[in-house]
Amino acid sequence: MCYKKFNNLKDFGHNKFEKKEGGILMGVLSSSPLNMDACIEECLKCMRACEECLTACLQEPDVQARVKCIQTLHDCVEICSTAAHFMAGNSSHSAAVCSVCATICEECAKHCEMFKDPHCQECANICRSCAEMCRKMSA
Repeated sequence: MCYKKFNNLKDFGHNKFEKKEGGILMGVLSSSPLNMDACIEECLKCMRACEECLTACLQEPDVQARVKCIQTLHDCVEICSTAAHFMAGNSSHSAAVCSVCATICEECAKHCEMFKDPHCQECANICRSCAEMCRKMSA
């Protein structure tokens, strides 16, 4: 088993290691396959985008028109975080949580697309990407 230490912003300030067993890339300090790691990263990216979008939406002059969008952004932040935690723990319920995550991310993307400001448009794109990744993980 060989380990490679990473030191970049993606590591969120922690030392991470990548295991390689029999030529198959494995998860950080776990036995999760690389596709699960990719989904975890996508969920974390989506969680952050939704949090940032939510904060920006609260500053928009039409905040009252965005109430449903803001509520959905909050739901998306929570489910993406939960999905990442379930996958990181290699839970047997990861597929079910990822399925719910895909549904909520898709709904969030639809709400964000209704608003034409750049933060909502970019958030919608990231939510769609996360939904696609989570759908694959839940299959």
